[in-house]
Amino acid sequence: MIRFLQKDTGFTKALFWVIIAGTCVLMVIFLVPGIFNDQTSAQTTYASIRHGGFFGRFLPVENQISVEDVQLTAKRMMRGQQIPDMLMPMIMQQASQVVIEQDILLDEAHRLGVRATDADVRKFLHSGMWGEVLFPEGQYIGDARYAELVNDNFNMTTEKFESEIRDQIATDRLRALITAGVTVSPNDVRDYYRNQATKIKFDYAVLSADDLRKTINPTDAELQAFFTQNAARYRNADPETRKIAYIAFTDKDLPGGKPQITDAEIQQYYNQNMQQYKVDAQVKVRHILISVDPNAGPAADAAAKAKAQGILDQLRKDNGKDFAELAKKYSDDPGSKDQGGELGWIKHGVTVPEFDAAAFALQPGQISGLVRTKFGYHIIQSEGKQEAHIQPLSDVKASIVDTLTKQKDLQAEQAYAQQLAAQARTSGLAQTAAAHHLKVVTTDFVPSTATLPGMTDSSKVLSAAFAAPQQGPPQVATTGGNDYAVFQVTAINPAHTPTFAEYKSHVLDDFRDQQVPALLARKTDELADRAHAENDLAKAAKEVGATMKTSDLVGRDQQVPDIGDLATAAPSLFDLSVGQISSAIKTANTGVVAKIDDKQEPSAQDMAAHFDATRETLLNQRRDQAFEVFAGQLLASYQKGGRILVNRKMQQNPQLPSGAL
Repeated sequence: MIRFLQKDTGFTKALFWVIIAGTCVLMVIFLVPGIFNDQTSAQTTYASIRHGGFFGRFLPVENQISVEDVQLTAKRMMRGQQIPDMLMPMIMQQASQVVIEQDILLDEAHRLGVRATDADVRKFLHSGMWGEVLFPEGQYIGDARYAELVNDNFNMTTEKFESEIRDQIATDRLRALITAGVTVSPNDVRDYYRNQATKIKFDYAVLSADDLRKTINPTDAELQAFFTQNAARYRNADPETRKIAYIAFTDKDLPGGKPQITDAEIQQYYNQNMQQYKVDAQVKVRHILISVDPNAGPAADAAAKAKAQGILDQLRKDNGKDFAELAKKYSDDPGSKDQGGELGWIKHGVTVPEFDAAAFALQPGQISGLVRTKFGYHIIQSEGKQEAHIQPLSDVKASIVDTLTKQKDLQAEQAYAQQLAAQARTSGLAQTAAAHHLKVVTTDFVPSTATLPGMTDSSKVLSAAFAAPQQGPPQVATTGGNDYAVFQVTAINPAHTPTFAEYKSHVLDDFRDQQVPALLARKTDELADRAHAENDLAKAAKEVGATMKTSDLVGRDQQVPDIGDLATAAPSLFDLSVGQISSAIKTANTGVVAKIDDKQEPSAQDMAAHFDATRETLLNQRRDQAFEVFAGQLLASYQKGGRILVNRKMQQNPQLPSGAL
């Protein structure tokens, strides 16, 4: 290369300057902070993150954080809860920070040579909770069920799921690397255990927000002023209500009764859907795996092969009688080892190709030779074999009858509902109902959240009714399952602002709700001041109208009535000595002041017995803290260098996809 550049030709110089110019452009693009902040606007991209560059890599790598990834993370954070639109920007912002930090940590892991392999993912899926779910009693549940579980729980494909597992394993290994030097001293452990194991018993005076609420009795003039000051709050406070007339029916009301299914219809359905009753070829097998690290050299491979061959020789001597025992003793597959290597029934394509070919080539009772896959050396024993076939009609008839019955019920009810609606548009609901021996139900004025009698689920009827015009033509809506109703809106009472007199009781509730927090805080402070001044909690409680109670002997991680979780609401109680009175303890619904009656610290013997477990707990806490600091500093360096480019359009419209919840 050097000699080539030394040749004094015009082409050489031109090429050289093209390379230099191109490199400079790339440096500007990738290294000038924020240069593309306004360009990251693709609808599918939430943010771009620039990794590396010149130190460890010649050029930076730009990772795209997709909107879908942020949305899925936000959905997991909400755990199925309905979130008001006003909170969505905060949720999406938090989710984006999680995804961005994960991406940065993963790149740092790769930069340091920390990675996870397919074998690591497979081991993870064979162990713990997922091992129990995917391999119950050592038998794989199958690709279809696996994909269904992942989609139901995480709304993603198995490929995406396994990719996330691989990334998480790598991140966990990075954490282990970064926190390897974290230690705790014996004194730290003892202090921590003493802090956690100390128990206290105390008397406490309680002021209840509910009790104080009853003492707030404003005059009509004060309530009227409150109502006027909060006019916007009470605008259209009375929601729209509607009167609805409807005919509801079920399949029991169908003319001629429930539809019947004939043998000819069953046979026709079976013939048309025969593919759905196809059973794939499958084999039932055990295996013994002697694993080989994919990064290991030839010597490790040869050693594993020799070990596997030795086991195979033992099996051939006794015709495989001890296969299960040898699997328990030698197999490196954590998912099947304890079950004697049992994998259960497997279909084509479930295992890696080499294993698949060997397993399906065996006849029941046969043992394979050594089968090499990316996981290592396998020995396979066939326990059963089933050729592909179609389930006979006799085996599936009951399910076909059930399917056809539901289909016919649905079709018959839909047709009957349309017939009733058409007749009601001409003759009216009352006359139509009488002609069919049905009944018309007419409601009072009801809100959109009401429950209508005679329906399994009235939500769809109400939804349609609150979108229909008054005295409009009768319409059809489902009432749950395969049942239907024909309805008509007879009157509408629009949402309106109530008068003060109409809404006085609600205004009083709102006034009290606004006043009680400040009153509770003031009275609790007064209780604490009196108790300290008089050094008598019981007397102070009587003077301010508080109720005296006594706790059990409790630890820091326990709850006490009217206080709640002590570690959150009142951790300072554990710093007090016997006889001391606490400061004011304020919760959402109570105000409390306590006096310590008893305090018991753990003995030296108890501390020694729990030393190892406590050390591990404290060590994990310190590791978590250390890794949080590391991650925070890493994220800050990216932000300072302008290497996180967020799509501003996505920030301004942070919505979950339709149906995400």
